[in-house]
Formats: sequence, C-alpha cells, structure tokens
Amino acid sequence: MSLTPQQHLRAYVDYLRDLGIYDLYRRENPATLLPESVREAFAAEAKRVAAPAQAPVRPATPVPRSVPAAVPPRAPVAPPVPSPVPRPPVPARATEQPPVASYFDSEPSPLNLPPELAVPMPKPVSFDQLAPLPTQILPAAERPAALEAIRADIGDCTRCPLAYAGRHTIVFADGDPNAKLMFVGEGPGADEDASGLPFVGKAGQLLNNMIKAMGLQREEVYIANIVKCRPPGNRTPEPIEANTCSQFLLRQIDIVRPQVIVALGGTAATYLLGVKQSLSSLRGRWHSTRGSKLVVTYHPAFLLRDPRQKGEAWKDLQMVMAEMGLKPAAKA
Repeated sequence: MSLTPQQHLRAYVDYLRDLGIYDLYRRENPATLLPESVREAFAAEAKRVAAPAQAPVRPATPVPRSVPAAVPPRAPVAPPVPSPVPRPPVPARATEQPPVASYFDSEPSPLNLPPELAVPMPKPVSFDQLAPLPTQILPAAERPAALEAIRADIGDCTRCPLAYAGRHTIVFADGDPNAKLMFVGEGPGADEDASGLPFVGKAGQLLNNMIKAMGLQREEVYIANIVKCRPPGNRTPEPIEANTCSQFLLRQIDIVRPQVIVALGGTAATYLLGVKQSLSSLRGRWHSTRGSKLVVTYHPAFLLRDPRQKGEAWKDLQMVMAEMGLKPAAKA
C-alpha cells in the first residue's frame, strides 16, 4: 500500500522525534531540513497521485457475439512497489552535559540541563576554611559581652528565607560562655521557637539526661545550633540557610573556645566538618574544628525515634568523658 506525501512526512517527523528532535514546527519551511533524496521521493509520489486517470481503450471493431474472440488470459498485475524512502542519516550527538551534581555531590541528579543551568551547587566548606583561626584567646571575663555583641549583630535577622517561614524567635544559644564542652545541633523546633532557648523540648530533655550522665549539669556546657531559626515543619535546613547562619556559630565557637565539641546529628557534622558522609563513618573517631576536638553522635530527636541507638550514643560520649577526664554520674 502506497503512502501519501503527508503520511511520508508524518513518518519522518515521528522518526526525528524518536531521535530527540522536536523543533521542526519552529522552522518556516520544515521541508528544507529533509535530505534531497527524501524530498525527491515526496515529489514523485505527489505527481503520481495527482496524475489524471486514463480512460479505458475500446476496440475499434466490435466482435460479433456469434464468434467468440480468443482473449488471452490477463496476467495478474503486481501492485506498484513504492520507491523506498531512504532513512536519513542519524545526526551526530552533541557532547552530553555531565549530570548536575547535588549540593554535596553524593548522588548525581538524573537531569541533563542546558549549560547555563547545569551549574553545580558549591560543596560544603568546613568551619576551619571559612575564616582564619583566631590568634588570641579572649579572656574569660570578656566572653559574655562578646557573645552579646554577636546576638546584637544578628538583630531581627532577615538574611535567609527562614525569617519569612513562620519564625517567631531567634534561638541564639544557652549555657556557660567559658564551657569546656559544647553541643551543636541542627536547628530549633517548635518549643525552642516559642521559648528562645535551644533543646528545651523532648529532645532537649533527653540531652539534659545525657549531660547529667556524663557528670555535668546543663549550666556547665554551651549549646547552640547550625541555624538559629526554626525551619518549617522541623525540616533539614537548606544549604543557603545553613551557610548564611554559620558565620555566627563560627564566631561563638571562637569566643567560647571549648575543649570538645559534640556534633549532634548529620547536619551539624556536615557543616562543621565540611564533608557529607554517613553518620556511621564519622562516629567513633576524633575530628577537629576551630582548634577544638570534635565527636559526632546521634541527635537526641533520632534517639527518641530509635531508642536502640542510645547505647551507641553513650559510647561516643564516653570518648568525650575520657578526653576531658569526666566520671559518669553516680546512679541514684
């Protein structure tokens, strides 16, 4: 069965779309994109269809009915075979753009965006690389005022989107400005957003118990978060939010100068150390940031969801206790 020029063109367009070419309709004359051999085939087919049908030829002398004429049998006429339409050459593929990397380059995105959009997000940078380490240690008597100056500098902060995402209170920090032990979490929750203090909800109560088990009181340590405003729905802070707020936490660490920092959860570890690794690969060994030793352990909120990991978190805290010479609190 022969195809009309329109059917040929339709088949060719479908073929090009299979190759990933979709912009034929944007050209003023799509036929100019076709190979010459294909255009000639289309033209020949159009002439054949447009040719007028020839009238049947009648014999000049009628044959008497009494004398049957010997009519040879007609040979079967084979249907016309349409000239094959050559397949156009497959256009050479342009060099594919590399997949767009995710923020931490842990898993590449499946999207292949145009070059102007395929710009990977910057990789995380450790606190040690964000600013030079201080050359002098601030005297203990001057640290409370220095921390108050940072809080005044933050003000009613509108530097990142969290300021417009339902935040009520900026949660700065809590604890002793001269503490030897510092805990850094992810961000405030609903209870913290209402009170203005970090770790006062259920996760905060568990953290208090962890501190007491180490032989300390909450008032003897310093507690802060990566971000100081509550993310909506307690979600993980976005990179732009964490990177914007990190400058204040960095200054707090430089003023307090704790001997040991405990990173509570993967988000705190990621931004303090500048690496994106699994929590299991970061736990059980010492790291460092801003001149302080650092240990990574589970976030108290995670321990509330999976109490089976409390024993693993206690192992991490025992490392801290051995480093600082602490003895566990006597059981009541």
